[in-house]
Amino acid sequence: MKFIKFFIVIFIALTSLVKADLDKNLTNELKDGGKLIFIRHAYAPGGGDPKNFNLNDCSTQRNLSNEGRNQAKYIGEIFRKNKIKIDKVLSSEWCRCKDTSSLAFGIYETKNFLNSFYSSKFAKNKRSQMKNLMKYIKNFESKKNLILVTHYVVISEALDYASSSGEIVISDKKFNIVGTFKTNY
Repeated sequence: MKFIKFFIVIFIALTSLVKADLDKNLTNELKDGGKLIFIRHAYAPGGGDPKNFNLNDCSTQRNLSNEGRNQAKYIGEIFRKNKIKIDKVLSSEWCRCKDTSSLAFGIYETKNFLNSFYSSKFAKNKRSQMKNLMKYIKNFESKKNLILVTHYVVISEALDYASSSGEIVISDKKFNIVGTFKTNY
């Protein structure tokens, strides 16, 4: 029995070391620049948006909780602490994305191709949004990283990846995932 416990302890220790190396390798990838950094907006309780949703009125939308606001600040701290070079921050027009962008990075600009198409009201926009996103990325030239603060459905469609709130998903310009980082602290 002691022998089995010993191997379990060794296994846990080794997997922790691998995780630490992965994070270091991921940080190095980001420091190299030229990556797409998809960030799903920070924690906003619930799913979808209320029926009375209005893109120009944050009070009608699902918004960040206190935990989400703290998570967004933490995301920004990760980039500052690791001195990751950012060309620009693009955000969906939804308030929870704009708030995540603002709290994490300060300056950002909105792009409607990052908007959610989860609800039936916006589902018709999916094809054109994805086409416009691909076109933007194709024309994007920088040695620094591009941050895209968006929604689950956009990340899922672009990268075929199921992200959690506040998760950072890094890809190359061909939308191949380089790594992910969950920001639950």
